[in-house]
Amino acid sequence: MDTLNNPICRILGIRYPLIQAPMNWINNAEMVAAVSNAGALGVLGPNAGPKVIDGRRIPTEERISIELARVRQLTSAPVGINIFSAHDDATRAYAMKTIAASKANDVNIYCLVGTFDEIIYKAIKEAGGIIVHRELTPTPASARVAEEHGADIIVATGIDEGGMIPSGCMGTFTIVPSIVDAVKSVPVMAAGGINDIRGVRAAFALGAQGVYVGTRFIASTECPAAQIVKDMIVEGSGEEIIAVTPNERSLPTPAAIDYNRRMLAGEPTETIHKEIMEKGGLGPAMLHGDITNGIISVNTGISSIRTIKPVAEIVDELMADFRD
Repeated sequence: MDTLNNPICRILGIRYPLIQAPMNWINNAEMVAAVSNAGALGVLGPNAGPKVIDGRRIPTEERISIELARVRQLTSAPVGINIFSAHDDATRAYAMKTIAASKANDVNIYCLVGTFDEIIYKAIKEAGGIIVHRELTPTPASARVAEEHGADIIVATGIDEGGMIPSGCMGTFTIVPSIVDAVKSVPVMAAGGINDIRGVRAAFALGAQGVYVGTRFIASTECPAAQIVKDMIVEGSGEEIIAVTPNERSLPTPAAIDYNRRMLAGEPTETIHKEIMEKGGLGPAMLHGDITNGIISVNTGISSIRTIKPVAEIVDELMADFRD
């Protein structure tokens, strides 16, 4: 395939049309820089960076600046930053701090997840930023709204993904062509269950111009995820994954099995989700390895992940069709 004429590569200034998803908690400067140095786009995600320095707990917005500065020490290649987009003052205020920290560290690619928000879009565009828009539950209508308001790239996510699952029932094979057909001039990336070259080829066959990959990078040497989590991924199967709420899945940790039992017994899913968040979300298990009390969120295609490799090798394998 020709990367010279690929719109994702042109817009982002990268060699390969591949974005590393900004995985919550299990994301840091080393992994982001490794992805970007390999020719794809590394993206700094939520809760990345040191939580405590010299005994002082570091506020989230300060951690962004610290970790972005570390990224820039490790790579001069393009990198991205995650921003959650929603219609509330707290979310907007945090987005503005993120934009300011990004500008200070020569980062102008913003991977927005959530819903379209005109205020956040305007601030990014005024800062000269590039917007990669990923709706939590993508639809043709929401894709057109993002396109009309200046999104540079749109990500179509199927329920095959890890993390917060879209509402509804559209898998990657369904949502990608729907979004591709809905927009007029904005390139579309596919997300959800893409772990090897077969998934990449399928995404392009459906009309996508790039891929947005998270779970495969968990099983990398640079990812800060706990070793037990990486081992469970390479030894596991998509058949083992269970629902803990309608929008969250996990490998069968003791906590996940209990959440699944309670959900099936009719306990309000809002109560279960609140408990997961109060316990630290994905942090306890995925970062610290506490599988007794935490959940492990991965995509449904993990059966194709059988090795833990350096990021550069993963990028090289996923982008085999684009190598010179």
